[in-house]
Amino acid sequence: MAGNIKTIFRCSNCDAQFPKWSGRCLECGSWGTLSEEMTDAKSEKKEAVKKIGGAEVIDLSLIKASSLERYKTDIGEIDRVLGGGLVPGSLVLLSGEPGIGKSTLVAQIASALGQKQEAIYVSGEESAAQVKSRLDRLHCDLKNLKFISETNVEKICSSVLRLMPGILIVDSIQTVYSSMIPAEAGGVSQIRAATIKFLELAKENNIAVFLIGHITKDGTIAGPKSLEHIVDTVLYLENEASNNYCLLRAAKNRFGSVNELGVLEMTGTGFKEVKNPSLIFVENQATKISGSAIGCVIEGTRPFLADLQALATKTVFGYPQRKTSGFDLNRLQVLSAVIAKRTKINLTTQDIILNVIGGLKISDPALDLAACAAIISSHLNKDFDRRIIVLGEVGLGGEIRNVFKLEARLQEAERLGFTGAIIPNVEVKGGKLQLTKIKNLSDLVEIIQ
Repeated sequence: MAGNIKTIFRCSNCDAQFPKWSGRCLECGSWGTLSEEMTDAKSEKKEAVKKIGGAEVIDLSLIKASSLERYKTDIGEIDRVLGGGLVPGSLVLLSGEPGIGKSTLVAQIASALGQKQEAIYVSGEESAAQVKSRLDRLHCDLKNLKFISETNVEKICSSVLRLMPGILIVDSIQTVYSSMIPAEAGGVSQIRAATIKFLELAKENNIAVFLIGHITKDGTIAGPKSLEHIVDTVLYLENEASNNYCLLRAAKNRFGSVNELGVLEMTGTGFKEVKNPSLIFVENQATKISGSAIGCVIEGTRPFLADLQALATKTVFGYPQRKTSGFDLNRLQVLSAVIAKRTKINLTTQDIILNVIGGLKISDPALDLAACAAIISSHLNKDFDRRIIVLGEVGLGGEIRNVFKLEARLQEAERLGFTGAIIPNVEVKGGKLQLTKIKNLSDLVEIIQ
């Protein structure tokens, strides 16, 4: 408290303040008007805060509600993940494995949006000739597409403010640096400073900004975690080495759902949208096969059919093995225990391998019953009709429970030509599908036998 108290000398005539006493006031010239006073530093700070102009207060009830304007990218899967299109003034971060096609994807977006407004492509990793070669290969429209080969964020922002484009693409944020920060490009402080600069640029000038970000060996975005907090949308582009299909997911989206999933196919001329992705993850080579069952998952608002294959074989170890690909291993352990406990099927001496066809990674509990059907079918070596879809969540008591959006899943199965469905014992419209309602796993065993 003692450090907050200080002595000043105030003029009684003009109220001027001085740190030392003098016989004459240096402001108004009066003699003998200075008197000693004790002041509190905290009180002075409060007075100074009161003198600062306040921020504008907005009454939200007076603002007329209106839908956000969005730029269409002409690729429906990308627009779906973005929430309906790219919002002007938004800051989007796109990340993925090296060579997966991040630069290709943003180049196609810039080409599509460049037909309506100007776009600027900034690269600190490639020359203008290299970028143009890739754009020509993708058959991109270069009329409204400009290129900047610069890594200084102040110079980039200055050029952008002069041209005022509709979209700005930065490839990549790890190569950009600010001259105001004494650190190398790619460091935590540099990435944070550059991202904030682009955030201000986007919000103040209504420019949509795409940032491409590198990832670490652990699969997370390189740089500070605050990078993901600053931006409006975080997109991940991922694929499986076994096929040419890529999955686009939103880990964060202030303008839409984070549960949407976009399926893209990589071709020689760039990405193409997959309009019927369910066919990718379902093999239609045989109508009946043992150890295989088809279920359905919901990603956002879209139903996906998923083909599950199981192999149950006698273990050669003292301890039975459980292996999965695309399915939660802990969930497989639970389902195996429930089957062994609630039915007459003994899996305690069986190795179980469960695989989701097509590289799809899922965690939807609606696939519980399909996984159990595949395991039981493999163990009994009984063929299971692949024209029948299996939907339901399995409880620890072996009971079959209802699942989220059951009717939408059944409609997707009917659209793709399925003839029947095994579902929980609930009231639901199945359309032309022949519904088989079951209450527990014992009913499923009887159907497969």
